[in-house]
Amino acid sequence: MSGVSYGEISLDRMVRAVEKVRERLERVTSALNRTGIPYAIAGGNAVAAWVSRVDEAAVRNTRDVDVLIRRDDFPEVIRTLESAGFVHRHSAGIDMFLDGPDAKARDAVHIVFAAEKVRDDYVTPAPDVSESELSRDIRVLSLESLVRMKLTSFRDKDRTHLRDMIDVGLLDQTWPDRFAPELGERLQFLLDHPED
Repeated sequence: MSGVSYGEISLDRMVRAVEKVRERLERVTSALNRTGIPYAIAGGNAVAAWVSRVDEAAVRNTRDVDVLIRRDDFPEVIRTLESAGFVHRHSAGIDMFLDGPDAKARDAVHIVFAAEKVRDDYVTPAPDVSESELSRDIRVLSLESLVRMKLTSFRDKDRTHLRDMIDVGLLDQTWPDRFAPELGERLQFLLDHPED
């Protein structure tokens, strides 16, 4: 047994963890919508938004809130999110907004800069915020731009998100040709080997 101290198993804790992420997402989007700063939700919440359009039961919870913004808008984003109670931190090359002064990096909003590579070795840069759709009160990356981001980073959780989108029929054999060859090959592999 590890040295980790365990709390009691609690359905309330489980539900609260999910609600905290949703609340953080709502606070961020409400603040950005009020000020008119262009943005798009990326990452697991964007995947959840797209998957839920087909099958709510297939939605996977995520702990992250990833927001795509333009670098030129970043000073205004800092002012806007700090006025909404978030605390800006720059750590290990990542800009994030902690959900309060005592929050952990896990309780953060992560910033992705539009039209810039997240890592130097990535095949493509992040999309622009214009590659998004407004759905009621939240702006989410378009499906194609989201898939391109997931194929570019291609970590284990990205592959899981892509499989979720394949599983509900958002992606099929017509999709690999939409991307650069290296990215198309990655998607083709997942389409051909859904269990790998």
